[in-house]
Amino acid sequence: MSAIQALSQRGNPTDLYSRFSSFTAARDLMAADLYPFFLPLEGGEGPTVRRDGRTLIMCGSNNYLGLTGHPEVLAAARSALDRYGSSRTGSRFLNGNTDLHQELEAELADYLGKPAALVMSTGYQTNLGVLGTVLTPRDYVVLDRSAHASLLDGCRLSGAKVRWFPHNDPEGLRRTLERIPDEAGRLVVVDGVYSMEGDVCDLPAVVKMCSAYGARLLLDDAHGLGVLAEGRGTAAHFGLTDEVDLVTVTFSKSLASLGGAVAGSEEAIHYLRHHARSLMFSASTTPTNAAAALAALRLLRARPELATAVQANAAYVRRGLAEAGVRSTPSSTPIVSLPTPGALETLTTWQRLLHDGVYVNPVLPPAAEPRLRTSYMASHTLDQLDRVVEACAAQDALLERPGNEGRSVSVA
Repeated sequence: MSAIQALSQRGNPTDLYSRFSSFTAARDLMAADLYPFFLPLEGGEGPTVRRDGRTLIMCGSNNYLGLTGHPEVLAAARSALDRYGSSRTGSRFLNGNTDLHQELEAELADYLGKPAALVMSTGYQTNLGVLGTVLTPRDYVVLDRSAHASLLDGCRLSGAKVRWFPHNDPEGLRRTLERIPDEAGRLVVVDGVYSMEGDVCDLPAVVKMCSAYGARLLLDDAHGLGVLAEGRGTAAHFGLTDEVDLVTVTFSKSLASLGGAVAGSEEAIHYLRHHARSLMFSASTTPTNAAAALAALRLLRARPELATAVQANAAYVRRGLAEAGVRSTPSSTPIVSLPTPGALETLTTWQRLLHDGVYVNPVLPPAAEPRLRTSYMASHTLDQLDRVVEACAAQDALLERPGNEGRSVSVA
């Protein structure tokens, strides 16, 4: 037995490894056959997936436009693999940059209505790189309470003073901004579409507050790109593209790939290109991923009806759920969140839906209040959506009845 193992077994609180043995929550769920994470799926992902030889309707994916298996996306990825190889084996700052990355940046910037864009390896790294670079310990950053974890992590990395305002509450934002010293730099950070609730940011009110208090604005539009304004996102949806300073997006949702990007002024992007550590010290997005994202972007530009289709499918589900007496939080996006009375009900209902052939995502604190997060694709058929509604309507924990509303989620 090693010295570290001996210390751990004795429960020495000074040994870092003692925290490993004290973490039992996941194993407890495994023992109860209620562990919902890291489920291995077989084959590709579309409106249906395969698991343990069974076909499941996929309602737990961010593949909003259903493009992960589109022939043009796959062909572009294969072509890039043949031309560039499997990896660039270095950062874009040195040997990892290609003409393909720059082509993607130019087309993304144009599509988002900004002068320039910068592609990074993931959406998470994009938010870390942008916030960790733009902000300093002298600055204040103001976040919506439901902001994505990557945004908070980027703010923490910067050392800036973090302040919160209640979710989608412009008056709360005003109160927070007015308490910041006049001489301090300030940045407001919001999501365009909130990933758990599925609601859209009140961007006109946020822009008004930023203007009144001299704050810059960063919009994370990971779930808005490809969905709102025929795909152009939240800022375009409200006609406020020029009023948003920086927009970050990810490729792992509507663009059917892996990677991320920030769009903004030429000056801002030039600065980030030479200072963002998550770009400079991380390997480049693979050419295969860049090519897939570029092909998906071109499909979105050519076929804006894809964004219309995913919205129509989600609206169809919301109507069906309401008619069946199933509660869902207010939403006008492909994300439909189903509150549950508690954590145990979340897991047991998730398991029953899986047994009934419907794949959804269980959400537990601290990520959010207990719920099942469902999301829909442009490629779902009405027959599949009917089956989803029928399966949800058979779950007691999801129905609107006395006793089920105690821990439901309140959204703006």
